[in-house]
Amino acid sequence: MAPLKPASGIVVSTFEWIIALLLGAVALSALARRIKVPYPTFLAIGGALIAFVPNSPSWALEPDLALALFVAPVLLDAAFDTSLRDLRNNWVPVSTLVVAAVGLTTAGVAFVAHRLMPEMPWAAAVALGAIVAPPDAAAAVAILSQVKLPHRMVKVLEGESLLNDASALLIYRIAVGAVATEHLTWSQVAPTMALALVGSVIAGLLAGYIIPLLLERVKEAPSAIIVQFATTFMVWIAAEHLGLSGILTIVVYAMTMARSAGQRMPARLRVPSYAVWETTVFVLNVLAFMLIGMQMRPIWTRLNADVRWEYCVAAAWILLTVVLVRLLWVTFYRAILRVLVARGIFHPKDPQAVASPKGGLIISWCGMRGLVTLATAFALPENFPYRDFIVFIAFAVVLGSLVIQGLTLRPLILAFGLKDDDPVGTEVARARAVAYRAALDAIESDPSEEAEVLRLEYRAILMQAEGDPNGGVANGELPADPLRRRAIAAARKSVIALRDTEVIGDDAFHRIEEELDRAELSAGG
Repeated sequence: MAPLKPASGIVVSTFEWIIALLLGAVALSALARRIKVPYPTFLAIGGALIAFVPNSPSWALEPDLALALFVAPVLLDAAFDTSLRDLRNNWVPVSTLVVAAVGLTTAGVAFVAHRLMPEMPWAAAVALGAIVAPPDAAAAVAILSQVKLPHRMVKVLEGESLLNDASALLIYRIAVGAVATEHLTWSQVAPTMALALVGSVIAGLLAGYIIPLLLERVKEAPSAIIVQFATTFMVWIAAEHLGLSGILTIVVYAMTMARSAGQRMPARLRVPSYAVWETTVFVLNVLAFMLIGMQMRPIWTRLNADVRWEYCVAAAWILLTVVLVRLLWVTFYRAILRVLVARGIFHPKDPQAVASPKGGLIISWCGMRGLVTLATAFALPENFPYRDFIVFIAFAVVLGSLVIQGLTLRPLILAFGLKDDDPVGTEVARARAVAYRAALDAIESDPSEEAEVLRLEYRAILMQAEGDPNGGVANGELPADPLRRRAIAAARKSVIALRDTEVIGDDAFHRIEEELDRAELSAGG
């Protein structure tokens, strides 16, 4: 029988490019971790290079699909891990960044863009401002995970990145609608905004309570993960069809669902689910940067030398505007807050509520743009006025912010010497002591030999807890964990030897391997 041949060389080429891009992204990510810079920085550089690679593919994606495909799962992944308590405790700085910083950035960029391109409609200029206004947390978190920044500052940045997309996209939708209708009054906009805000919160709460009832009926890991993704897109699509904010609905849905996920989802589903979601977020970042890079090539080739220079100058001015507006707002907010505290008008519970000058500069410098900016630029209708200019500027702002701020953020943090008192570590230690005391009480009356072994281990943990002034376990692992890992490593080596010498087959090997994997995970491996 003759070997099967592809129906089209294009299919093979596309498949080969996808493999090459994914492997290249993995290599860039590894390099980024090695030199301790955010991996989106290298993805942005790679996307820019794609535009100039000869014979590189030119893939098309429906603009209406861009937001749902790229933003919905990424946003749910971030919102699922968000602490509602920390968000509530930091609502003042978060809300000012979400509302004031985004609004001022949108207005500033719109003003600069209109001055640079006088014939550009104001609605299109506002749409550009809304596209580049929201910072993306992916790059900042990649840096913040490498250094010990004060916990409260990290929570403010995470909360901002979670909600600023909703405010920016609301302005974006109104601006795009204004271009379509040409005449849009405040009386038409206000009800839309109220419906989007209130309706999105209600829809997210309902989905967060109802959909988990469906998810807990799915017991197989592959099926459960597929249903998780499907329901995420369903919530987004339903919100968009109802005229609500898909972003705000997804955020509320994820945070509501996360409250009960610990009880509803067993560990055998949770571990693979988290791994798949993390991989998916990485792949979506790769595809977004690559697709926008492919969009840049036809835009660049259509421009003559003079217009290219004009676009580059405009991109530099708008990038400068984006950086300066955020810096000025954070400085102004700090000054006002200090005045309110000095006059006794505002009494913060946390003395760190007013950021230091160094902390304010770090928050300002964490305004890197990323996936959401790319997705919203890509989602513009094909006939949108100045679409090429807006897409070019959006990619240039993302690239510039990731390269300039992304490469300098970590050295800046280290130079300032900001420290973290690790409140999360203290809470983990206390919770671990309480949990193992409860576990010890639960098996105290069991006379079996297995129960006695567990009792010995739990008592050792509680002895450590009693010696800790905070009532927690001193180190980050249980007393027997190093011994367990050493024993598991020896067991794994012996089983591999049995498989290599064909004493056991692969089926038996994989079954034992799965048992050892579970044991290693439980031992902190």
